Amino acid sequence: MKMTFDENSTASILQRLHQANKKFVGLNPGTTHDRQPVHTVYGGAQIFSSETAKKMSETALKNFKQYAPDAATLVKALGEQDSDSELWNKIYNRITKKLEDEAVEDFRIDYEDGYGTRPDAEEDGHAESGALEVAKGMAQNSLPPFIGIRIKPFSEECHRRSIRTLDIFLSTLLTKTSGLLPPHFVVTLPKVTHAEQCTALVQLFEAIEKKYKLPDNILKFEFMVETTQSIINHDGFSPLRGFAEAGKGRCTGAHFGTYDYTAGCGITAHYQTMINPVCDFAKHVMQVSLMGTSVWLSDGATNVMPVGPHRAKAGGALTAIQQQENQAVVHRAWKLSYDHIRHSLATGFYQGWDLHPAQLPIRYAATYAFFLESLQSASDRLKGFVEKAAQATLLGDVFDDAATGQGLLNFFLRALSCGAINSEEALKTGLSIKQIQSKKYF
Repeated sequence: MKMTFDENSTASILQRLHQANKKFVGLNPGTTHDRQPVHTVYGGAQIFSSETAKKMSETALKNFKQYAPDAATLVKALGEQDSDSELWNKIYNRITKKLEDEAVEDFRIDYEDGYGTRPDAEEDGHAESGALEVAKGMAQNSLPPFIGIRIKPFSEECHRRSIRTLDIFLSTLLTKTSGLLPPHFVVTLPKVTHAEQCTALVQLFEAIEKKYKLPDNILKFEFMVETTQSIINHDGFSPLRGFAEAGKGRCTGAHFGTYDYTAGCGITAHYQTMINPVCDFAKHVMQVSLMGTSVWLSDGATNVMPVGPHRAKAGGALTAIQQQENQAVVHRAWKLSYDHIRHSLATGFYQGWDLHPAQLPIRYAATYAFFLESLQSASDRLKGFVEKAAQATLLGDVFDDAATGQGLLNFFLRALSCGAINSEEALKTGLSIKQIQSKKYF
């Protein structure tokens, strides 16, 4: 065969291409498939204790059983009357078990919006008590699988107070535990507006790790996207990738703040919802900026609480009308939250924030329904893809190539991770759990 190029003539071209490809891969290592919590629940530091997750779980289960005593009631509340009753019986049972075993997956001890501005001495005390309660929870094994603190922003007005709280909390915790941290511990930095705020947090982490002889890079953080400037900066570019890269491998997540962001866009209170189009734009910028990295993405929270207006007085009981009014309020809030979470899931955000234990049942209802209602078709498609891995496949009227094959694998990884499906259901794909977790096709 005749050829124009030989090794010598293309050597410099190939070397530059090799270096550019290597740099690209280094900047885009790929999305992690470690377990990502389906939510972050937060509560003010002033009321946090080592038993908080347990108490929230009990409240969530009680609320669920009170307002959805059976699957049929839940289905009606969520507007899913036309759905498969067998499917929803399965969903209902799995929600119940989840609330009994592990209702809270991730908790953030809050020193920001859920805490407010307090005298320095008071916040100092709560920074110390919060750390001691975490240490107690570690000893009792009563903490959720993921936990952390949210400090105040590193803005000009708040950064000194924020750093002081961070210092007191970590110093107290590490002293009490002889240098141990809870698994998956993270610090949430809110309202980030420029990368130097992330750089400053990294430098503080480095100093603490050095003082307490901790392993390098053990302290992690996530940042919150709550301002328009964190989506498009004054130069007309998205700074989000810069925020993550300033973390030097310590940044684990980017969380969207629905209400601060919509307020910053001039949206009036009635329309400050998770499904407002301005939120979809911001979250899509988050995706295109951070996908391909190990940074998890999280949506915000529904701020309408499923809590009835009537409470029985001590020793008394609610009337039948009051009970009906309570149920109507709770079911409306459940439906709103359910729709918001389903929207998040459909747009690729698999984590969100919950503000009240009564929201937890619907977090799992939406998540489990999202995966279980598509389980059979996804199983068939992935099984067909594996059987014909060397070529694109057509199953029914759906054409699957390598990209959708990866999407199907992601479906099962996330469904297993969040508990929506069990191992037996995953095996129907024709792959072993190990093969699914390996992220490769066989």
